[in-house]
Amino acid sequence: MLLKLPHVAETMQWGANLVFWVADKAIGGKMFALVDLDDRGGPVISYAAGPERYAELVERDGVIPAPYLARAYWVAVERWDVFRASEWQSELEAAHALIHARLPKRTRDVLAMPAGERRRLIAERKALLARRAAAKR
Repeated sequence: MLLKLPHVAETMQWGANLVFWVADKAIGGKMFALVDLDDRGGPVISYAAGPERYAELVERDGVIPAPYLARAYWVAVERWDVFRASEWQSELEAAHALIHARLPKRTRDVLAMPAGERRRLIAERKALLARRAAAKR
């Protein structure tokens, strides 16, 4: 469902966490959801709720302030059955829209490019970042 939203990229980070970004992070994208694949008994997913929805959501059974991200109005959901499928879709589409609205202008400009040009620019940027990381080692 998340990969069907516009301009979504995914990465594996911080162990077994699947991170979903609005725009590739190589061009200044921002994360909007994080799925914990470790199954260590913690929250299964965290996502951006925004200040308007945050207080309402944390009152719901199974929804808590997201560790490390609560100050940015993120929530963490402890079980997949907290929401029905249609509610999940609504919540995660809202998280995507919230973060998309906060993207820097330069990132929005890249997203507005034709698809081929955008893919080329992202590939070039990733290559540059990989060279920089290799030079630091």
